[in-house]
Amino acid sequence: MKLGLVEDRTGEVPVMPELSQETERGRAVLPFGAAEVTGPSMVPTLQHGDRLVVQWGARVRAGDVVVLRHPFQQDLLVVKRAAERREGGWWVLGDNAFAGGDSTDYGTVPEELVLGKVWFRYRPLKRGQRSPVALARWAFGAARPVLSDRSASRRLRAR
Repeated sequence: MKLGLVEDRTGEVPVMPELSQETERGRAVLPFGAAEVTGPSMVPTLQHGDRLVVQWGARVRAGDVVVLRHPFQQDLLVVKRAAERREGGWWVLGDNAFAGGDSTDYGTVPEELVLGKVWFRYRPLKRGQRSPVALARWAFGAARPVLSDRSASRRLRAR
């Protein structure tokens, strides 16, 4: 699942943190940032168009949803679930097994390419949602925490 950065109030896209996590943890100038999801690889957890609150440089544990640089295309940010730590980094999986684009395609992701942990997702109101029922459903589920899935290792063994 690719990510797009959400523009700040000035209309400019905020600068991504450097790859060095030690620098980010030490400075922590802007520990939180926003991103927008594009693509289906994390369905049902995340949908196309969802907005994310990301903690840059956060400690990652198995089951966490993380933002990382694609190992072969490092200008591309992706969001995946950190399934388990392996020699050489993290094995990451999408929640949608049919979408691909995870460690089953490109292997273990080096630790320095994992940029941050996703804490919350926000689903913007869709254009056609005007009825009171649709607005109530949206208000109830628009903002939710993105929880760690401790069953990620079971999904890993199933693949």
